[in-house]
Amino acid sequence: MRDFTDDLAALRRRLGEAERYLDVEGKRKRLAELETEVGRPDLWDDPDAARAVTTEYQRVKEDVDVIERLGAKIEDAETLHLLAVEEGDESQAAEIEAGVADLQRAFADLELRSLFSGEHDERNAICNVQAGAGGTDAQDWAQMMVRMYQRWAERRGMQFEVEDVSEGQEAGILSATFIVRGRYSYGLLGGEQGTHRLVRISPFDAQNRRQTSFASLEVVPALEDLSEVQIDEKDLRIDTFRSSGAGGQHVNVTDSAVRITHLPTGIVTSCQNERSQMQNKAKAMEVLAAKLAERQREERRAELEAITGPTTQASWGTQIRSYVMAPYQLVKDLRTDYETGNVQAVIDGELDPFIEAWLRWRREQQEAGPAPRS
Repeated sequence: MRDFTDDLAALRRRLGEAERYLDVEGKRKRLAELETEVGRPDLWDDPDAARAVTTEYQRVKEDVDVIERLGAKIEDAETLHLLAVEEGDESQAAEIEAGVADLQRAFADLELRSLFSGEHDERNAICNVQAGAGGTDAQDWAQMMVRMYQRWAERRGMQFEVEDVSEGQEAGILSATFIVRGRYSYGLLGGEQGTHRLVRISPFDAQNRRQTSFASLEVVPALEDLSEVQIDEKDLRIDTFRSSGAGGQHVNVTDSAVRITHLPTGIVTSCQNERSQMQNKAKAMEVLAAKLAERQREERRAELEAITGPTTQASWGTQIRSYVMAPYQLVKDLRTDYETGNVQAVIDGELDPFIEAWLRWRREQQEAGPAPRS
């Protein structure tokens, strides 16, 4: 039977590394404190504070539980391997090999967390796709991108909520706003912000010519507490209108869709997919607060750049990735140089290799530090 000793020892090392970068010892202590807080009878007297406590409790417990589960699985694999070796039982080899492979995949996913360095990486992500140059093809590409991120979110077990869609004139969409809910949504999607280029034989061209089209993605972290951003009602223009779209049970038949314009900045958000005007307004306000918070962060970054020089991180409007379907098949990230020839798999949501490559690239950029100023 194959000797799995080295494989199991490597998994033990990775478990120890995970305990360090997740600070499991500190989180066990914090978990004990939070369990006391969660058990307080007056916890929900202050709903905002209660939500903060229960959210932290769930996240800390998740980190502790995942390490304990992985440790238990390694121990089971070690025991099975030891017994199989002692008894010369070849029939256990396949089960041990499968268990080792499952653990290796689990650690690869877990190790992504060590790459998160942003203050808001654990938060939900509010995303906006806009069709760019390329006419109808670009509008179709924008719709394809929304589907791509929806498939990606579903693969990872995250919630995907479309908040607002502006339909294209002939096909596709002009823009769409959606929210991805799940731990580390923003940390994972932050690197997707930028301009995405598609090259293909246009399905809208009678002469079957190759067409290049563009669509852009904006990503901002959702706020858990909307009071983090002060919004004066006097600065808002709130309009109601009838929802549009392809139809279905969730499309409203009354003027319940809401569009909010923040007059000082000109930021516009809207929502039409909820059942009531109040729900649509609440969702539109959530998106507005997140965009205003991101605007404040950008202003602070601009002030720092004026002193230290610009950062190396890709900015909004920068072409970050090309998806080529003709005359050859290739998806290539222009920052990390990561590429694959399986274009359809990427468009179907297989984005994790690109996201991981970007996270590693970002860490390398951060460790290298800013380039010397001349």
